[in-house]
Amino acid sequence: MSDEHAIGFMDSGVGGLTVVKQALKQLPRETVYFIGDQARLPYGPRPGEQVRAFSWQMANFLMRKKIKMLVIACNTATAAALADLKAKLPIPVIGVIAPGSRAAIKASTSHRIGVIATAGTIKSGAYYQAITNQQPGVTVVSEACPKFVPLVESNEYHSPVAKRVVAESLQPFKTHQVDTLVMGCTHYPLLRPLIQNVMGPDVTLIDSGAETVNDVSSVLSYLGIANTSATKRYPDEYFTTGSPDQFAAIAEDWLERPDFKVTHVEIGDEPSDATTYPDYRHE
Repeated sequence: MSDEHAIGFMDSGVGGLTVVKQALKQLPRETVYFIGDQARLPYGPRPGEQVRAFSWQMANFLMRKKIKMLVIACNTATAAALADLKAKLPIPVIGVIAPGSRAAIKASTSHRIGVIATAGTIKSGAYYQAITNQQPGVTVVSEACPKFVPLVESNEYHSPVAKRVVAESLQPFKTHQVDTLVMGCTHYPLLRPLIQNVMGPDVTLIDSGAETVNDVSSVLSYLGIANTSATKRYPDEYFTTGSPDQFAAIAEDWLERPDFKVTHVEIGDEPSDATTYPDYRHE
């Protein structure tokens, strides 16, 4: 049986497009509905309860579009809201932290793993717990890089300023001999060339978002909800709570789609917790 309904992706801004890029490549038959909450970013410095409330508003916006699966394409939101969303939504929900952690353990030979993320994700300890629970004894060096998200969202990730900020932010790793570095924020892969240059060629960078799409593919197959028809029935749709022009400029560059279209939406009136989903089924 083929389920042609869309997969929902949500993020605090444009960073989740790094996950979408992998989904478009690995799962070309699947329809993508994406929302980025640019009006309220960054999520990293916000209290966990507020991030959880914002996450529910995005989730409920996507649920009204009858998505068949939800991907939290944001590490801060995954840390704050994944357990709650999984427990209360009637569809599968996948976050980005567990897949990134598994990939880091697999890649590391020295058992010294670095994690860079937002302040909220680092403070939650989610990566540290996920990694050490799977491999006790591994050394995890965590560092918040709060300046990275604003660089990406302002479309400055190719600039000389970005080069300097990345070099300064990664300075602590000069004294920690990690062989693997988790980019624990979906915005960070847009800075990948600069991060790799600073860390050096011997350090393996882990893109949590890209790893997540492997999990998405597995769950689609396991639950029998993949789109197995020859083509997409529904077109991809992208939404932002912020500036469509700013979003589109980054999306066109990152997704290599010159005619990219994104719609501005307001989600402040969406429920900030689970609501009732009567008759939530796919026709």
